[in-house]
Amino acid sequence: QVKLVESGGGLVQPGGSLRLSCVASGVIFSIYDMAWYRQAPGKQREYVASITTNGHTNSADSVKGRFAISRDNAKNTVYLQMNTLKPEDTAVYYCNADVLTYSRNNYWGQGTQVTVST
Repeated sequence: QVKLVESGGGLVQPGGSLRLSCVASGVIFSIYDMAWYRQAPGKQREYVASITTNGHTNSADSVKGRFAISRDNAKNTVYLQMNTLKPEDTAVYYCNADVLTYSRNNYWGQGTQVTVST
């Protein structure tokens, strides 16, 4: 059983920064792509950013230049550094990972709330 646990969410003013973390635990042989998604109230879940095992990154146009994804393979952890936050970034942020245990499966975390407001 693999578990993804996010942390680092909270309330921040517009223009502020937050750093999200997501740790994978359990029987893990390898982690392939890791990614962040978000879901705002009344909207569908959307892609934010992703990173391969070798560190190649990609991100949605809406966060380019403001958010940066990184990972620490030794710690089975992925990060999302969010700068210059806007009210429209308010959402529940979910971690996603492609993990090899005794088989290869895709996993989601439980989510962490990010609220950008005065």
